[in-house]
Amino acid sequence: MRLKIAHQTDYAFTGPVDYALQELRLTPKSRAGQQVLAWKIEMEGAVRQADFEDQHNNQVTLTTVAGRPDRIRIRCHGEVETQNRAGVVGEHGGYAPLWYFRRSTALTRPGAGLRRLAREIGPGDDADISRMHRLSSAVAAAVRYDKSPTHVATTAEQALEAGAGVCQDHAHVFIAAARLLGFPARYVSGYLMLDAGIEQEAAHAWAEAWIRDIGWVGFDVSNAICPDERYVRMATGLDYREAAPVSGMRYGTAAESMVVTLAVQQ
Repeated sequence: MRLKIAHQTDYAFTGPVDYALQELRLTPKSRAGQQVLAWKIEMEGAVRQADFEDQHNNQVTLTTVAGRPDRIRIRCHGEVETQNRAGVVGEHGGYAPLWYFRRSTALTRPGAGLRRLAREIGPGDDADISRMHRLSSAVAAAVRYDKSPTHVATTAEQALEAGAGVCQDHAHVFIAAARLLGFPARYVSGYLMLDAGIEQEAAHAWAEAWIRDIGWVGFDVSNAICPDERYVRMATGLDYREAAPVSGMRYGTAAESMVVTLAVQQ
């Protein structure tokens, strides 16, 4: 399937910004299941300083502000050819070793609720892949999809305690529990072509677990599916913070607002 993507992020500030540094993880990877045919990042109010690959093989673009802007626009667009591999990404790549993906982070640190969820999955006599499917179903049952109760700093334990969250929370809960069960696991940010329409409010997120004899396999808890040809992988990391489409810092006291427009279509 050939997917056409247009993703724009507009920042507006109540005053001029003296300095800002942003990392953009907005370039998809060409690897198993997807081939980038064309891709471009355009900026207003910011300038490109460097491009590099991080420890996860993410393509990162480093930017700073141009002058003292009160608005910044980041637009990326292109086409990606995808295949349905039933969520199987396969072999490991990047500089980070597999054991690194068993580490907990501030967003995925387990508490009593996550330990209880992992115990309910248990060691089991079934195949590793079956256990991860059971975990995905258990997370969906424990955390209903709801945009209201969480935000980007919500931890996996907090989302599980609230019993509600969005795709980011589903991914964090799955990752934290998978690591408790001994599986390397990571966060994925990317795009999903929706059946309901072209326009979307935000990018998507899901999780991947390393399965012996298979490799990395994706699990989209929010949609109860392993990613198929409608999905485009953008960046991976231990959690949202390592795979966020845009992250960074700025100096000043000006308040900030952000508007995202996204279109994904065949």
